[in-house]
Amino acid sequence: MNPVPDRLKALRALMRGRNVPALLLTSPANRRYYSGFEAGDTPGESSGALLITARGQYLLTDSRYTEAARTQAPLFQIVTCQGGLARGLAALPALKKAGTLSLEPAYLSLALRDEIKKARPDLRLAPAPFEAGSPRAEKSPAELGLVRKALAITEAAVSALWEILEPGLTEREAAFFLENEFRRLGAEGPAFETIVASGPNAAKPHAEPGRKKIRPGETVIVDCGARFKGYCADITRTKITGRPKKWQREIYAIVKEAQDRALALLAPGRPAAEVDRAAREFIAARGYGPYFGHSLGHGVGLFIHEAPRLSPRSRDELRPGHIVTVEPGIYLPGRGGVRLEQLALVTDQGARILNRNQDFYSF
Repeated sequence: MNPVPDRLKALRALMRGRNVPALLLTSPANRRYYSGFEAGDTPGESSGALLITARGQYLLTDSRYTEAARTQAPLFQIVTCQGGLARGLAALPALKKAGTLSLEPAYLSLALRDEIKKARPDLRLAPAPFEAGSPRAEKSPAELGLVRKALAITEAAVSALWEILEPGLTEREAAFFLENEFRRLGAEGPAFETIVASGPNAAKPHAEPGRKKIRPGETVIVDCGARFKGYCADITRTKITGRPKKWQREIYAIVKEAQDRALALLAPGRPAAEVDRAAREFIAARGYGPYFGHSLGHGVGLFIHEAPRLSPRSRDELRPGHIVTVEPGIYLPGRGGVRLEQLALVTDQGARILNRNQDFYSF
């Protein structure tokens, strides 16, 4: 069953409620979610945009993607833009009486905005008064199945890495191994840039894997995820190469307990900030508050970071169908760090951990 009609219906309800006559979607995730068009963007280039009005829906792209768009987005009128998106958009009769075109400011370059203004000076451009991607937060059973598949591939790849991970392997070699495994196991590729950080690099939450060789006695943080049919997975595991030191045991146990406390709070109606606070306050009470600086977690779907946000400033409230990460960490500069991440589904009864392989280090 094609989910696009129901998704468009929900989006148009948002538009009517906020008096939005025309909406331009340039986010790759929203483009795929609302149309079914699978092409991704390349650095500096977009494969297309959607224009949604009260009575019509248009997919604007170029000749490289026209045939794919016709096949993948049969409910949309396909507009092949010869002179760029702005010109193609300006020529659409559907915009003649719109007056205002609502945009996704986080996914629209200033250059493109200026081009649209130049092509249609009579059109008022304004940020959309709602988050067009908000309906994506609650996953359907079909979407859940795709996330589960991406997660299964990810866990299998990490388990394979654990079999070969030993001192002497470089961070970059480990990252390459994981991403190669993703593709070998059927994924499209990584959902985001793979992190492999060892020793002092493990004190950097978003370290880039480099030529550093993994050494005995270090903590090694692996943060990775596969993408399967557009949907992402995200897990983090920490391995200790050799006999754990006292400080490694201590922070590992604290991070694991903080994660367990947060997971236990996942439930419909729960403020996301409250879940973050449970983990953060536990880590702070053990004396490591300054060493946990990032948010506790985030939603996962067509985008690796989407609603809801589990952070101190989040205003989100958990609902059934949300798929979220829970990933506390402690990072000690010059020494190393520990981060553990689970993927969980919020249900009517509470929450269910989606990971099959816990794969935690046992001392």
